[in-house]
Amino acid sequence: MGSAALAATARTVSAKAYDTGASDSEIKLGSSAPYSGPASAYGLYGTCQTAYFKMLNEQGGINGRKVTVISLDNAFSPPKALEVTRQLVEGDKVLAIAGTLGTAANTSMQKYLNDRKVPNLFLTSGAERFNDPKHFPWIVPLYPTYVGQGEIFGKYILAKHAGAKVGVLYVNDDLGKDFLKGLKKGLGERGTIAREVSHEFTDPSVDNQIIDLKGSGADVLVQLTYAKFAAQGMRKAYELGWRPAAQILASVASSISGGLVPAGIAASKGIITARWEKLPNDPQTAKDPDVVDYIAFCKKYMPGVNVEDNTPVAAYINSFLIARVLGACGDELTRENVLKQATGLKNMAVPMLMSGITVTNSPDDYLAFHALQLCQFDGEKLAPLGELISFSSST
Repeated sequence: MGSAALAATARTVSAKAYDTGASDSEIKLGSSAPYSGPASAYGLYGTCQTAYFKMLNEQGGINGRKVTVISLDNAFSPPKALEVTRQLVEGDKVLAIAGTLGTAANTSMQKYLNDRKVPNLFLTSGAERFNDPKHFPWIVPLYPTYVGQGEIFGKYILAKHAGAKVGVLYVNDDLGKDFLKGLKKGLGERGTIAREVSHEFTDPSVDNQIIDLKGSGADVLVQLTYAKFAAQGMRKAYELGWRPAAQILASVASSISGGLVPAGIAASKGIITARWEKLPNDPQTAKDPDVVDYIAFCKKYMPGVNVEDNTPVAAYINSFLIARVLGACGDELTRENVLKQATGLKNMAVPMLMSGITVTNSPDDYLAFHALQLCQFDGEKLAPLGELISFSSST
């Protein structure tokens, strides 16, 4: 995991410089997660962040400094997320925010943090709005954008199903619209969308939309929505006897236990999605050193957590990168230098990223991922499908 290297990072030769939340002995970070409420299962994200820095502290900290992570409950509520972020910045006086999970939560705090020049480091949301260094330089995203993921779906369809008529189901929110924007970008002028239909997050079912798409004559089905609705869509298509030449799912809907199995193996076998993270429950990588280290970390620092739950993986990656950035700051622990180090990453290898996928960004373009791996569900696992596919930035 490179933890020892973090602790031993060479100090800069310049004079020490500290902003609020940093000192000779401590670095204070703020975080929030849904520890309560309907999305409390995602509280594991915050639990993992806290656990990761506990591990680093036991190994000597970062340049000899202890990292204190103050993680508060945002209940997955945007107003609450802003409230606790104010507490972290104004009350607890943290140096930076350790990237929060979720589009709505990050949107609620985006202007507040940017106006106060407090870095929000490597937030976990694929919304394109967060890659805006011109207007929001203090907001640094990490998660592959939904636009980028949609783009590689379009490129795949052109390469493997040229001439196909595409039917699209998308959720009528920022996630669905970003995915759809990327899909159209990838298809370009050569692709044909036979029909696109939307649904609301509050809809009880998408059965009627699937019936509509089948009737359009589409021979490729793309579902750009959440796991619950994608499972309904796969199941309904199967019940109708509709067997598209390809079925593609948004990554957020591709959990084997949360989406593919509930749809029924017969209905979900063969679906295609995008991945970038290694999965702790994937038999293909069971002996991979990253996965072995990750599982050992979970067992020691998050005892009782189901290691097959993928939720903490994003937080593990987020925390690794934050630690690397803080280490690179040396004794210049100012918010400005933290931002500088966080937006100058070059082909950085990160534990739990799939082979060939690295992180690169720049002060002018915060897009961190530039290629993803398509995978196909074989009834048991998501197996890599072809080579990595690159995508471009909209910035």
